[in-house]
Amino acid sequence: MKILNRIKETSFKTYLQIFGVITVILTLFRFVAMDYWWIRVFDFPHLQLTILSIIAFLAYFIKFDFKDRNDYAFATLMLLCMSYQIYKIYIYTPLASFEMHDAENNDVSRQLSFFTANVLQKNDSYKKLFNEIKKYDADLIVFTETDTVWQNQIIKNLDESYIYKVEVPLSNTYGMLLYSKLELINPQIKYQVDDSIPSIHSKIKLPSGDIIQLYAIHPTPPMPQHNPMSTDRDKEMMLTAKLALENKLPTLVVGDFNDVAWSQTSQLFQRVSKLLDPRKGRGLYNTFNSKNFMMRWPLDHVFASKEFRIISMERGDKIDSDHFPVYAKFSFEPDGASIQEPDEVSKKDLQRAEKQIKGTEKLPTDVY
Repeated sequence: MKILNRIKETSFKTYLQIFGVITVILTLFRFVAMDYWWIRVFDFPHLQLTILSIIAFLAYFIKFDFKDRNDYAFATLMLLCMSYQIYKIYIYTPLASFEMHDAENNDVSRQLSFFTANVLQKNDSYKKLFNEIKKYDADLIVFTETDTVWQNQIIKNLDESYIYKVEVPLSNTYGMLLYSKLELINPQIKYQVDDSIPSIHSKIKLPSGDIIQLYAIHPTPPMPQHNPMSTDRDKEMMLTAKLALENKLPTLVVGDFNDVAWSQTSQLFQRVSKLLDPRKGRGLYNTFNSKNFMMRWPLDHVFASKEFRIISMERGDKIDSDHFPVYAKFSFEPDGASIQEPDEVSKKDLQRAEKQIKGTEKLPTDVY
């Protein structure tokens, strides 16, 4: 009987150790300098891995042997993984400080609101999207995964106040539509990486007369069937980051990045572009997957330069897409820009961005 109990005890502890090893391996995948989809996919479920690492760490103490040095070493390794996961998610919780401050100015002529949604091209629940558009009544609306069917439906139901537009309907799930109540100056359709994947670049004139720059992008994700590497996605993000850095105008970047906010590529994008993330200190605003509560992360982003303050930000209701829409309202307050001035871009980050643009660096290592 004693032997049988010892076998059962050993088996259970072995199971806990295997569980712990899995969490460690999944954490370390982030540091693998390769851009294959099956490696980069582990950037996405960060919240889930955080919860998993906490469970693994606490569960190990069920059979922890306080006289065994190996148990101390193993528990320490899991503690480090757990701490790392919590640290990466912490900055998106209300416990952290804001990266972009709340608005202080009530000048409506210097306010700008965005509504953006990946509609899911095969989705035909048009009414749900139109209800969200009417609810938020944003100054600018940006849609991705839009073909001519979606274009016709949107035009048919769109309010007449959206007098400016840039339309690139495509059947390859990379169509993009932009409609604006505010004047668009010199809007351009760019194909930064691939001649089938557009982005929209335009200056916008606020009612106050101030001019700002907008970049709307939808880079391709790493996928096993079509694009097994993240190289193209990373390249477009770095090209856009450099445009934002070099542009003298206050800048906004919006779209479905097919990348999470905490990934190494997104963090490098932010450091190079010197743009601010309004989610930091406020919440994750997970937009994908709207159809699976357990597997959600933030893929749709709105970044802004230091001249902007946030008035409000919301995740919209379901529109029967695999994405939730996002709404954000900004106040243009250039006089307070110095208060939220980002750090200067390091030469090392610029070099790494250039290497990603050229495709000679697979992925930067974690240095923050």
